[in-house]
Amino acid sequence: MIGLIGKKIGMTQIFAADNSLVGVTAIEAGPCPVLMVGEKNIQLGFDLARAKSVKKAQAGLYKKLKIAPRKIIRDVTKDAVAEYKVGDELKVDLFSEGDFVDVKGVSIGKGFAGGMKRWHWKGGPRTHGSTSHRRVGSIGSSTTPGRVFRGHHMPGHMGAKGVTVQNLKVIKVDLANNLLLIEGGVPGFKNGYLIVTKALKKKRKPVAAAVKTAKK
Repeated sequence: MIGLIGKKIGMTQIFAADNSLVGVTAIEAGPCPVLMVGEKNIQLGFDLARAKSVKKAQAGLYKKLKIAPRKIIRDVTKDAVAEYKVGDELKVDLFSEGDFVDVKGVSIGKGFAGGMKRWHWKGGPRTHGSTSHRRVGSIGSSTTPGRVFRGHHMPGHMGAKGVTVQNLKVIKVDLANNLLLIEGGVPGFKNGYLIVTKALKKKRKPVAAAVKTAKK
């Protein structure tokens, strides 16, 4: 579960060595300083914070640790084999091409949405005088059970939830620019924060290295 805190830069396409076109998400991951070491977890920081936005107690702690204040702080499960100490920096070389990762973020908020958009309802009849095209319709029985079941799909707030996408392949690691190119899409909007961890359910699979970037 060891991983990094990152920021979603956006999506692009690259050509692999076999000339296949691969859609990838660029993630700025790390460097993440270790702020605290626990029994099972380590606390990481990411993205420099403005001095005036840091509380005095936090500023004093950062000064004691001799680490610049960070905007985002998250806990990740540490590798049982590796040893960590406060002040160490974790970088994108934690991963390599062909690794599989799990990416956790907050999905894009859609505001209030109807049932057809939120739950993919089929909708009502569109002919023969029907006026119930996108309506909710009946939601329960008047006799048995005489109530609406908990969790019934209804219109409401959509998005802005924690989402984890598993088993995404690392296509390229750019240590000089702290970038990860990961195949496929990841949760959230541009400049949204993410946690990238080693996949729990899938092992590493070698891939051909990317050779050039597609012009858009």
